[in-house]
Amino acid sequence: MSLHWTDVLEIAIQLAERHPEVDPRYVNFVDLHNWVVSLPEFADDQQRGGEKVLEAIQLAWMEEAD
Repeated sequence: MSLHWTDVLEIAIQLAERHPEVDPRYVNFVDLHNWVVSLPEFADDQQRGGEKVLEAIQLAWMEEAD
């Protein structure tokens, strides 16, 4: 399965599994972008990860962490 920017929830789940020590509330968008594009299943255009999608991923990750 390949991941795309639209797979917000699945990306959030994978980030939570890969970075259990991280509080997603304090992740800056540069780090978040880098972590998303480094996921092994990620197969989308790296430049398409704008602020809105990163914010959606961060919010989903925060919900996942709760």
